[in-house]
Formats: sequence, C-alpha cells, structure tokens
Amino acid sequence: MELSVLNLQGKETGRTITLSDLIFGVEPNDHAIYLDVKQYLANQRQGTHKAKERSEIAGSTRKIKKQKGTGTARAGSLKSPVFRGGGTVFGPRPRSYDFKLNRKVKLLARKSALTYKAKENGIVVMEDFTLEAPKTKDIINIKNNLQIADKKSLFVLPAENKNIYLSSRNLQDVSVVIASELTTYQILNAKSIVLLEGSVKKIEEAFKL
Repeated sequence: MELSVLNLQGKETGRTITLSDLIFGVEPNDHAIYLDVKQYLANQRQGTHKAKERSEIAGSTRKIKKQKGTGTARAGSLKSPVFRGGGTVFGPRPRSYDFKLNRKVKLLARKSALTYKAKENGIVVMEDFTLEAPKTKDIINIKNNLQIADKKSLFVLPAENKNIYLSSRNLQDVSVVIASELTTYQILNAKSIVLLEGSVKKIEEAFKL
C-alpha cells in the first residue's frame, strides 16, 4: 500500500511511502484482536476491591442470646454474616486481573487492527516534525490541515517527543504514542492514525516476527 507523505500544512510533499503488506495488509484475525484488547483493559484494573469478612469485623464477641429455648436459630456472634453489620461471605479480595498472552497473538492482533485502519483509509502519513515549545494550538492547526479536526486521532511518533506530547495533553480527542509501544486498543480507539514518516520503519521493526 502506497501513501503520499504530507507536510504540516496538509499538502503533499511529492514523496510517497510504501506500507508493508506484512504489517498493513494481513488477513485480519478478530479473535486475536479480542484477546489483546481484553488483556489491555484487564491490565488497567487496579483490583483493590475488598470486603471485610467476619474475622475482620470490629465488635463484641459475647454470645448475644442463649443457645436454646428462644425458638429461633442459634447465634453466637454479632459478626455473623446473617446479621446487619456482620461480615461478608465470599466477598471480593484484592487480586490481579492480568493474564498471559503469547507475543505472536499480540503481534497478529496489532497487524489486524492496522490492516482494518488501512482498508478504511484511516491512516495518514506525515513528514517528521517537532515543535519548538509546547503549544496546544499547533496540534489543533495540524489536525485542521489534515482535515481530521472532528476525528479522534492517534499520533504515532518514532521516538519520544516531549513538546508534542505536552501540546496534545489537553485535547480529549488526541493521543500520542511511540511506535514501539503501539497497542491494539489504541489503534481501534482512534478514527484516524497519523503516522510520522520515521515511525513507519519503527512499526515494521517492532511488529515483525
């Protein structure tokens, strides 16, 4: 797949770049995408939920009524789960939601997501650029020039760029990521993927088997 390289004004530079079919033209695997997104979202969960069980409840340990003769069930503690304020039975405990996913499955998922974006014409390639200072308006102008002002956008950089990151931080519909850290969830969550020219090679290096 061949795309024109655009400049900051959204105009063609006269150069083109070829997106490898091994990355942007594979046979999409929906199940691999599902597993990778599921793992990504699971990793975002803190898993700090906790309910107190009867051994953790603060309260008196006296026997609240005599064992026999009351006509009701035996009761030996106010901490019992059958009473209001008592412990919880089988309540949630802190846990990790992480699960293992093979590297080849992750790579297939990311290639599949990029393939879908390529088929939808959702990928734009820009020449490499940097900003002299953090300025949100610069990113807004770039989006307007690329005619993606109303789309949720993901800028994929070849390397860390603090000024670009800081410039986009206040925009809800813009995300910035380094090519080597690109995830399936980020690809699918954006309507338009803006690849800097140098990031294409980085993606091909990171996603090759």
